[in-house]
Amino acid sequence: MFPITEAKFLAPDVKRICIEAPRVARQRQAGQFVIVRVEAEHGERVPLTIADSDPDAGTITIIVQGVGKTTKLINMLEAGDALADVVGPLGEPSEIEHFGTVVVVGGGVGTAIAYPTAVAMKAADNHVIGIVGARNKELLILEDEMRATTDELHLMTDDGSYGEQGFVTQKLQQLIDNGVTIDHVLAIGPIPMMKAIADVTKPHGIKTIVSLNPIMVDGTGMCGGCRVQVGGTSKFACVDGPEFDAHEVDFTILAQRNRMYRPHEQQAVADLEADPETQVAQIKHCQLQHQHPEVGPKTK
Repeated sequence: MFPITEAKFLAPDVKRICIEAPRVARQRQAGQFVIVRVEAEHGERVPLTIADSDPDAGTITIIVQGVGKTTKLINMLEAGDALADVVGPLGEPSEIEHFGTVVVVGGGVGTAIAYPTAVAMKAADNHVIGIVGARNKELLILEDEMRATTDELHLMTDDGSYGEQGFVTQKLQQLIDNGVTIDHVLAIGPIPMMKAIADVTKPHGIKTIVSLNPIMVDGTGMCGGCRVQVGGTSKFACVDGPEFDAHEVDFTILAQRNRMYRPHEQQAVADLEADPETQVAQIKHCQLQHQHPEVGPKTK
């Protein structure tokens, strides 16, 4: 079991969770992720980027957006609860070096994935420009953290309720049009946003990296569920990525594969929302049995 030490909502359905995972905390690098399970017997395996870690305290931080059944269940847990499994760190770490001027773009909860790489890029003595976007002010996350690790930060909201009105792509295009020399771009967010960023940078030959989060099961390259097309070749996001050259990614196939199980996901969420208290209680009871077998059913 992996105890939760802190749990706090940053935005509606978006929660920052701190977990005791000493081995992961000691080894993780920017860009890597963990696979977690809420319940050991039949729990879904969910990949989540490690947003931060504290090796001394033995903790890692994940930021979870409650979209499907399992992520919604995770966000119902509080400090004192536990996750059944946390496996990692997985995936290749971000390519960190002194590029010069690096633009880190985070769309929505993608900012949680972009943040640790922004920290590493700044530590490598890059001039880091951050662009963070969301639909509205309420959904904008990690502003203070991004401001602390970037040399300049641009906040964008679709409705203009905070920062500048517009999309992250518009701000990136504006920087290019204004003559800012950009050596490297990292963009993480919804698939349409990452594709749009790639379309902006490609004509200018700006190296652009995206972090992909396709359907994933085992995290070791065995199941093939996270297969993506990059440069006309099949890659596995869990072991070859999750970061890839944005100009080589086939975003159309990626979007199609991510929609494959949508009806099943929608039904699972509907079942959870019909009786959330019972499902959370079952998880906590299973965790209690794991830690204290004496409370479980007696066997002859």
